[in-house]
Amino acid sequence: MLLSNHLSKYKPAILGLPDDTMLSKEEVLSSDLLMECSGLLEMYYAPHNEYVNPAARVVIIGITPGWTQMRIALLAAKAALTANLSDEAVCRQAKEAARFAGTMRTHLIDMLDTLELHRYLGIRSCGDLFQEHSELLHTTSLLRFPVFAAGDNYNGTHPGLLTNPFLDQSALQLLQVELALMKQAVIIPLGTKVERVLQLLVQEGMPGAERCLWGFPHPSGANGHRHKQFVSHQESMRNKIRVLAGE
Repeated sequence: MLLSNHLSKYKPAILGLPDDTMLSKEEVLSSDLLMECSGLLEMYYAPHNEYVNPAARVVIIGITPGWTQMRIALLAAKAALTANLSDEAVCRQAKEAARFAGTMRTHLIDMLDTLELHRYLGIRSCGDLFQEHSELLHTTSLLRFPVFAAGDNYNGTHPGLLTNPFLDQSALQLLQVELALMKQAVIIPLGTKVERVLQLLVQEGMPGAERCLWGFPHPSGANGHRHKQFVSHQESMRNKIRVLAGE
């Protein structure tokens, strides 16, 4: 299911990208893919977060796609467009290719398996969420499209997400619409910045707090505190999963 369809506007830019799996940052951050800008902030188009899986039983939320994720999504989209797939299929293939690639995915799977989320889902390992059981997973971001601050991946800090009107409007409005489509899914906010936004939405009346795994760290290798944070919240998150499983 498509949440929106900006793809139709950006197809020529995507099809015009070089046939190179090592696209440079300059090639990815092309003016042809620029959606909006505000001061030092720039938002670019990438197709993967336009696709939503309403049947998902797990939703994982990051801050915004980085340029590496954007590159992978664009290359997957170009291949799908070249194969004349539907817009929905293009965005879905881009999402499946780009979500949490590399060591970040490994860290994420390790933590989810430690929480025994796979038992709740009835699968062998949470690694299967990225393979044969991808129908159970939906990944998304507070900022649906890649945002960069002065050319660098935006990390939610400079400027503060909730103190910047451009970012605040992009995050809060779009995320509520998206999460409303998945009323039974376990919601996993990655890191404290994402968690603060979700808690604000809960305070404003968004349902689903009982399905949120509060305290889950961002799985990036650059997050040196992730092990300590995970251990300190591990038992409460595991207990919440057990409650959801009816144990």
